[in-house]
Amino acid sequence: MRWSHAIMAIGILMLGTCAGTQLAFAQSFEERWSPIPKAHAEPSTPPASDSRPEADQPAASEAPTAETPRAEIGQTRSKHSSRGRSAARRVFTGRASYYAYHGGKTASGAPFNPDGLTAAHRSLPFGTHVRVTDVKTNKSVVVVITDRGPAARKRVLDLSLGAARVLGIGSRGIIQVRAEVISG
Repeated sequence: MRWSHAIMAIGILMLGTCAGTQLAFAQSFEERWSPIPKAHAEPSTPPASDSRPEADQPAASEAPTAETPRAEIGQTRSKHSSRGRSAARRVFTGRASYYAYHGGKTASGAPFNPDGLTAAHRSLPFGTHVRVTDVKTNKSVVVVITDRGPAARKRVLDLSLGAARVLGIGSRGIIQVRAEVISG
C-alpha cells in the first residue's frame, strides 16, 4: 500500500514538472526573463488627426497630472542655444560630498586629478559642465562630470577635492547644494 502511494506521488510530481516545462518552452527568452511582464492586450488605435476635443472636456495638455516630484530634480526649463537648437537646462538640489584618491582613472577613462574641478554624478554624460552652489555660503564653482557616483544614495554629487576647496567645505564634509547643468 505504501509503495502505491509513493509511485502515485512521483507520477503526479513528474506530470506537474512536464506541464511547467511546456509552458516555459512556449515563451521566448525575453518574455521569460524580462523584468517587465508583457501585456497581452491589443494596442489602442490612435485618434484621427482631424478629431478635436469636445468643448466641455479639457484638452490632453490641460489635463491635471498627478506627478510626484523627485527630490533630485528641481526644475527644467528650455533655453535656445547659439546653434539654434533648444537645450534643456536642468537644476537639481541635494547633498554633496567630496572624494580624493591618488592614482587611478575615473569612469570616463581620464586620470583622476584630486586638485581638478571635477565631479561624479550617476547619470549625467561625461564632459557635462555643472555650476554647483553651496546653499549655506552661496559660493559656487563650475565642475566637469568625469566620474560615476556617489555611492551613498542620499547624495547627488561627489566633488573632487579641488572643487571642495573652492566651495570652502572644510570640515563640514557634506553640504547642501544647488546644481545647474550649464552645458553638456
